[in-house]
Amino acid sequence: MDKNDIRNQVKTRKSLLSQAEKAYAAKCVFDRLEQSAAFLLAENVLLYHSLPDELSTREFLEKWGARKHFFLPRVNGVNLDILPYEKSKMALGAFHIEEPTGDNAVDISAIELIIVPGIAYDRRGNRIGRGKGYYDRLLGSTSATKIGVGYDFQLIGEDIPAEDHDVAMDIVITDRRRLVIHHRKKKPSHKQQSDF
Repeated sequence: MDKNDIRNQVKTRKSLLSQAEKAYAAKCVFDRLEQSAAFLLAENVLLYHSLPDELSTREFLEKWGARKHFFLPRVNGVNLDILPYEKSKMALGAFHIEEPTGDNAVDISAIELIIVPGIAYDRRGNRIGRGKGYYDRLLGSTSATKIGVGYDFQLIGEDIPAEDHDVAMDIVITDRRRLVIHHRKKKPSHKQQSDF
């Protein structure tokens, strides 16, 4: 299956979910996220402002907004700017996504943890996005921990074809599991682990 086939398959599965199922899945995912060491230790967290077909981040922002420094992306040409999240300073931006307003963008080096939306993930941490490459360009310039989130059916059994510019996740969290990826560097004996 190529990336577009996977996108279409996931889109179909998402369309079958009720609002209650979406809300329950989001709660499960973000409950798992907030129990992770990566989240507990991070002060500056880049989150996404969810589209209707993505796991909702609104309740999570409300819950943790006073205890963490949250940042959201804003489309700027072919790149993403990173701005502090302030509920009163949001406006509808590119692709009808609510984005932060203002001119106080921060450098990606200030971010310790990035919560990444995606269409699909594989067990090596590879990700399929919406195909515009915004996150790939951003993630390639940071050493922050990268956590991909999605419904359990978005974690697919087959390998996603990865290109040189694609950046793999360090952790993938779904409503049913958390998968920690141990990226192979010098020692090929390192294997991925999962705590289901």
